[in-house]
Amino acid sequence: MLKFWSVLAAGVISSATVLPAYATEWNVSLWGSRRAFTEHVEKLAELVEKDSGGSFTMNISYGGLAPNRENLDGIAAGSFEMAQFCAGYHRDKNRTITVLELPFLGVATLEEELALSLAIYDHPATKGEMAKWNAKLLMPTPLPQYNLVGRGAEPQDLNWFDGIGVRATGGIGAAFGLLGANAVSLSATETFASMESGEIDAVAFAQHAHFSFKTIDLAEWWTSNLNPGTVNCPIVVNVDAYEALSPEHREILDNALEPSLEHFLAYYQDLIYKWDAILEIFNVRKVEIPEAEVTAFRERVAVPVRTKWISDMEASGFPGQELADFADTALEEIRAGKRPMITLR
Repeated sequence: MLKFWSVLAAGVISSATVLPAYATEWNVSLWGSRRAFTEHVEKLAELVEKDSGGSFTMNISYGGLAPNRENLDGIAAGSFEMAQFCAGYHRDKNRTITVLELPFLGVATLEEELALSLAIYDHPATKGEMAKWNAKLLMPTPLPQYNLVGRGAEPQDLNWFDGIGVRATGGIGAAFGLLGANAVSLSATETFASMESGEIDAVAFAQHAHFSFKTIDLAEWWTSNLNPGTVNCPIVVNVDAYEALSPEHREILDNALEPSLEHFLAYYQDLIYKWDAILEIFNVRKVEIPEAEVTAFRERVAVPVRTKWISDMEASGFPGQELADFADTALEEIRAGKRPMITLR
């Protein structure tokens, strides 16, 4: 149970609950196509419709409502009720969340990523920033550590990155930039064409995205242990739409969050288990970078990127040092059991 999920309603709707006579229909803006990355949203829509007896439904659109870089704007405008966005796509719009994209933050599992995301989402600075977009953070999209696929010479040391064009956003892009790479902040849907044309040599994605956006079709190798960090891509709802729900529909939505996240974790773990077989099918070599080089990478980029992030945040009026320290403390508390970990049913 996700006992730390503070917004979940305490009760469970019984079969005797009288549902509202009117229907509620929400539009949900995603992008790409249905994949591991969107399974919690798909499950949420399924559960909400089932538990409401069909009186609360969600129409999920994959790119038909807004471009992926404009989903937060659409939420602010009330163009749709729910959306997914990635913090690294527009750091100026969601600065506080980008603390979760700092390189080598130390997150080891999907469960830790989920728990840490929830802690940051609940921080007053994050809530305040999202309020400016009339957005409520509903649930995270916990992703594993990113790794690279590429063509040509395989990376075996840090010198390889000098002059390399690589698709990488947020803190991961900043980390590669310190190694001399040309880090290009492309959205997922733009990446295949850029790699195919030779504009970039390598792509930093989580496993599902290499498969879903077909960069694995072009790849010759995949780094198995670089693990520089990940991205954060929350699900948000328009505050007015959420508050306009009937008490019954709001309770149904809130109670569906936990099983939707559990479904996501199980689905994504299954993909990770199958990843070696997928690489073999696509004839992609698994590259293990020498541990000494990974350590050197961490030592070379973690502190400078974090320091600059804090400085930039403070200069923009955000509590950068406080957020960075809070993330470190929260992760320690998660591992110590002071912040409950996720226990799958």
